[in-house]
Amino acid sequence: ALAATRIRRAVVWDTVQFVANGLIFVILGEQMPSIMARAAEVIRSTDHDEIWWLAVYVFAIVAALAALRFVWVWTSLKLTLFRRKGRGAPPKVGLRLVAVMSLAGVRGAITLAGILTLPFYLGDGSPMPARNLAIFLAAGVIIVSLVLATIALPRLLKGVQLPPEDDHQAEENRSRVAAAWAAIRAIEDAQHAMAEGKADPDFYTETATRVMEVYRHRIDMRASMEADAVVQARRSDEIERRLRLTGLAAEREELVRLGRQRLIDEETARKLIREIDLQELRYI
Repeated sequence: ALAATRIRRAVVWDTVQFVANGLIFVILGEQMPSIMARAAEVIRSTDHDEIWWLAVYVFAIVAALAALRFVWVWTSLKLTLFRRKGRGAPPKVGLRLVAVMSLAGVRGAITLAGILTLPFYLGDGSPMPARNLAIFLAAGVIIVSLVLATIALPRLLKGVQLPPEDDHQAEENRSRVAAAWAAIRAIEDAQHAMAEGKADPDFYTETATRVMEVYRHRIDMRASMEADAVVQARRSDEIERRLRLTGLAAEREELVRLGRQRLIDEETARKLIREIDLQELRYI
């Protein structure tokens, strides 16, 4: 029940985030005509009379934000590589990759949500000063940033060299072995507790042995892997993943066929297909 709850919670939360982000930009699109129509009124809240100064403000803010993102990404990467200094030669990270990471992180939902919370009036009843200017600049910066990323990212990504990712296979193997030993200990304790006072304790022992055999097999496979064995294990895992996905797809097709032919009822078919879908999530 807890696993199903976690899966449903993740799906619901992702859906809420997607809808909220989309709703923000729907609001932006709905507000843009009135924002552009009030450009002349907005410029009067500045020290300039020409409307094109608003574009200057927008591009200046975009340039400043791009520079800040670039510096932040570059500094973060340098600090990360500095911490890894004792783990072998650090990968080379070029300025082009930093620029890609800076542009790829462009967002606007939080900015727009924050700026739209500005009140129309202050506590004394007077209009909020420069509210329309702030909304205009925020909307302009979001649009220009998105357009800039859309145009620049495909060009920057051509031929970009990505640093090699860390090999976490050894850490994964240790974690799987530790988890398997923990499972074996827990199964042994549960088996003794369940068999205590029963007339057929050997039945519990045999059942627990079958369950623990799965974990012992995992330990034997992972405990003492050499470099070549790691490669073979990855290949074996990929083959197993593809075979399991093939088998699950065949199961689903058969259940759908049985349901269409009314050989099983709809509720049973839905339940079994749901179980297959949850298993399939492990291998996608």
